[in-house]
Amino acid sequence: MNPMNDLLNFLVKLEEKKISYRLEHNREDSIMVLIAVPGERWEVEFFGDGRIEIELFDNQSGVRTATVNEILSRLEE
Repeated sequence: MNPMNDLLNFLVKLEEKKISYRLEHNREDSIMVLIAVPGERWEVEFFGDGRIEIELFDNQSGVRTATVNEILSRLEE
C-alpha cells in the first residue's frame, strides 16, 4: 500500500461507520484526521513516508498512543 491509499481507506472506514472527522494539514509532510467519539478525541496523522502516528485523548487516562489495528478494531465495535 502507499500512504495515500492508507489515508483514503481509513476515511472510507470512518464514513462507513458514520463517524465524522476533520482533516488538517499542520506539518509539511502529513495529513491529520481528527475524530471525536463519545468521551474521546483521536488524532491520526498520515505521513508521506508511510508512517502513521496516533494519539488518543480521554478524560480518564489523558493522552496515549495507539496502533492502526487498535483504531480499526475500535471502528468495528
